[in-house]
Amino acid sequence: MTIRLTIKNLANGTSLRMEAEPDETVNDLIVSAGEYWNLDAGAYVLKKGKKLLSGKTKVPDAGLLNDDVLEMIPDPEGGCRWGSHHKF
Repeated sequence: MTIRLTIKNLANGTSLRMEAEPDETVNDLIVSAGEYWNLDAGAYVLKKGKKLLSGKTKVPDAGLLNDDVLEMIPDPEGGCRWGSHHKF
């Protein structure tokens, strides 16, 4: 079942309405929003209220419901959490 969400970009004060499918992860939402706002998705996280959402969590497992409002904020830990990591 598709879930309708609003994602607020706290950096610029704009919002994005989107639909999420049950097989999508929180990371998928971040990537979609990042593409919309032309942001490096790896540098952002989503939070619902005071709770940071785990990127690998599927949408239904994250407890997301129709008409939830999520906030996209810079990752407090910085950097990309799901990309490749290189050792130099």
